[in-house]
Amino acid sequence: MASFQSLRLLVTARRHPSGWLLLVQLAGVVLYPAMEGTAAGRAVFGAFGILVLILALWVVNRSAASNRIAWCLAGPAVLLSLWSVLAGRPQVLVYAYVLEGALYFYTALALIGYMLRDHKVTSDELYAAGATFTLLAWGFAFAYAACQYWFPGSFLAAVDAQLPRTWTELLFLSFSTLSGVGLTDILPVRPPARALVMLEAFAGVMYIALVVSRLIGLAIRPPVPPDSAP
Repeated sequence: MASFQSLRLLVTARRHPSGWLLLVQLAGVVLYPAMEGTAAGRAVFGAFGILVLILALWVVNRSAASNRIAWCLAGPAVLLSLWSVLAGRPQVLVYAYVLEGALYFYTALALIGYMLRDHKVTSDELYAAGATFTLLAWGFAFAYAACQYWFPGSFLAAVDAQLPRTWTELLFLSFSTLSGVGLTDILPVRPPARALVMLEAFAGVMYIALVVSRLIGLAIRPPVPPDSAP
C-alpha cells in the first residue's frame, strides 16, 4: 500500500514540473537572505541555483521549446559558476549571471507558449502562471546584477547607498517592479539600470494583461452546451 502511494505521488509530481519550479523559487525567496554573507551560504546559494536550472530544463523539456537552446545556456552557466568558486575568480560570475538570466527568460517564453497553446486551463498551467512570474523576476534580477557589475553605482539604496546591492536586494527590486507595486527603497540611477527597470515594468504589465487575464477568462468561461440533435 505504501509503495502504491509513493508511486502515485511520483506520478503526480512528474505531471507538474511547473509547480516544482514555482515551489523551489518561492523557497529561495525565504532562504536567500540566510545564504548571504558567509562562504557556506554562498556555496549553498550556488547549489540552489543549479537546482533551479535543472528544474528549468525539465520545464522546457515538457514544452514545445528547443532543448538544445536551453542546454546551450545552462551548461556554460554552471561551468562558469563552478569556475568562479573553485578558481577564486568572482569576475567570471557575471557571465554566468547573463547566461542564467537568458535561460530564465527563455523558459518563461516556453511556459507562456505552453499556457496559450490550447483553450483548456489545467492545474499545471496555473502553476506555470506563477512559475513564469518568478522566472521573469529572476531573469531581471540577474540582468540587474550584471548591470551593476559593468556600470558601478547603477543602484542606490537607503542603507549603505554607495555599496553594490546584494542579490536579495536586486531580487526585491525585480519583484516590486514586475508586480507594479513599486514598494522598494532601491533606485536605478544610471541610464542602463533605468532602461532595465522600464523594460521589466513593461513586461509585468503585458504579462498580467495578456497571459493572466486570458487564463482567468478561460477558467471562468461557462461550459459550451452540446449541439442539439436535429
